[in-house]
Amino acid sequence: MSLQLNTTRMLARIEDGVGWMIFNSPQRHNALSLEMWQGIGDILAHYAENPDVRVIVMRGAGGKAFVSGADISEFDSKRANKKQKDEYAEVAGRANHWLNKSEKPLLALIEGYCIGGGLATALSADIRIATPDATFGIPAAKLGLGYEYEGLAKLARVVGPSRARDIMFSARFMPADEALQMGLINFVESREEIEAKCLAYARRIAGNAPLTVRAAKAAINAWERGGREDEVALVRAQVDGCFDSEDYKEGRRAFREKRTPHFQGQ
Repeated sequence: MSLQLNTTRMLARIEDGVGWMIFNSPQRHNALSLEMWQGIGDILAHYAENPDVRVIVMRGAGGKAFVSGADISEFDSKRANKKQKDEYAEVAGRANHWLNKSEKPLLALIEGYCIGGGLATALSADIRIATPDATFGIPAAKLGLGYEYEGLAKLARVVGPSRARDIMFSARFMPADEALQMGLINFVESREEIEAKCLAYARRIAGNAPLTVRAAKAAINAWERGGREDEVALVRAQVDGCFDSEDYKEGRRAFREKRTPHFQGQ
């Protein structure tokens, strides 16, 4: 099932428990425009409330880039003054809220360039799968740009502070094998097989107990953010919910009957 959006620069479809979100501006290497930010927020808000979606996969169209950052060409028309800047920030902020706060597993399928804001977008994913020819980097130091705390904190948590300093100070580009070695990506798959392998992995997650997966994601996210008491309390409530769920009963029945469980997320 495809979603109807107010832009053609974002595509979304749902199949077998997997919600796809596709950045569809290949002629601009999928640089994020204002309407794309709006589309991201709309897609992820829908997926958050749709029980048919258990896993989300995002990718760039065209095969040459995942996302290449913001679409600078529209800044004169969409970010030319404070009012426009604030409106732009509100739309992008809603999208980033869903990228970083979605309770459902988020996978990034990365082909080609994953640079600057594209890497920041990929870092919002829980799992990153890339092709051998994918290239990673944040060239902010070559442009004189400052990078926000939240983005660099996430980078440092993923690869460690020493490697994060290397990435930011040198502004160099890294091949997929180095990105894999430092933990920036989880898997490398060939161009020919990456979509099938990514989909198989997503379906593997989709077949597991949604409440268990949600609680695990919440726990790991809470740890990443320093173990705030309110977030830890939420995790404990979600864990309790797992033990009181119908899915837990189904999991035990399936184990006794030596069959695949059928989880409903309740």
